[in-house]
Amino acid sequence: MGWRDVLFANWSADPSVVAPHVPDSVSLDTYDGRAWLSVVAFVNVDVRPRWLPAGTGIRIPEVNLRTYVTREWRPAIYFFNLDVSDPFTVLGARLTHLLPYYLASISVESRDDRVRFESRRHHPGARPARFDATYGPEGERFETERGSLAEFLTERHRYYTESPSGRLRYADVHHPKWPLYDADATVEENSLFRANDFETPDADPICYYSPEVSVLASPNRRWTQSAVEVEAAASDGDDGRPPSERLQRPP
Repeated sequence: MGWRDVLFANWSADPSVVAPHVPDSVSLDTYDGRAWLSVVAFVNVDVRPRWLPAGTGIRIPEVNLRTYVTREWRPAIYFFNLDVSDPFTVLGARLTHLLPYYLASISVESRDDRVRFESRRHHPGARPARFDATYGPEGERFETERGSLAEFLTERHRYYTESPSGRLRYADVHHPKWPLYDADATVEENSLFRANDFETPDADPICYYSPEVSVLASPNRRWTQSAVEVEAAASDGDDGRPPSERLQRPP
């Protein structure tokens, strides 16, 4: 895949508000004690199996609402919705990746370094949702610094989801480091929060823009317990703390 004209619009939130919306099998990830909810809008280009030649894929605009989680301290994403304009993508992703895809009408226009993005969900039986924004790059291009908020919000190479039976599943997403700009963004309408049972934030978001990155995604797999978690579960707890507290986040 290729992700183009990407807007990351990020709102901080109290962890107690977001935590009930993520599975118990993952941990909500926070930055300086705050959870984050992000709307990410972009155009997905050249979507194809890896064995097909470049340029033979399809173009699919998308907007999603997500938060940030960990399992075994690995930074990951948890999606609340992914709205796209292609019905075959909705069907295929729901069946093979078990992700909450919804059908929407999406228009994207780019002119003079400004992107106009408009999305209207019309998925049968789903809550309506709209997202309208105009955005573009501002200032100089930069790469994220280790430990920065921008890194926390963008450099995630795994997502988790659950099967209908409640089993944790995941996929890995490989891409170079995001080329980023601060974004000059105006969000005219955003009902994605309300559609996912969150209150719409009053504050302005922190926004980043990226022109493009190439992406390779793995198949969706069932998560299995790793050796480090097995060891923690088997610990006799001599130090008086539960296993989850004895495990330390690696540097």
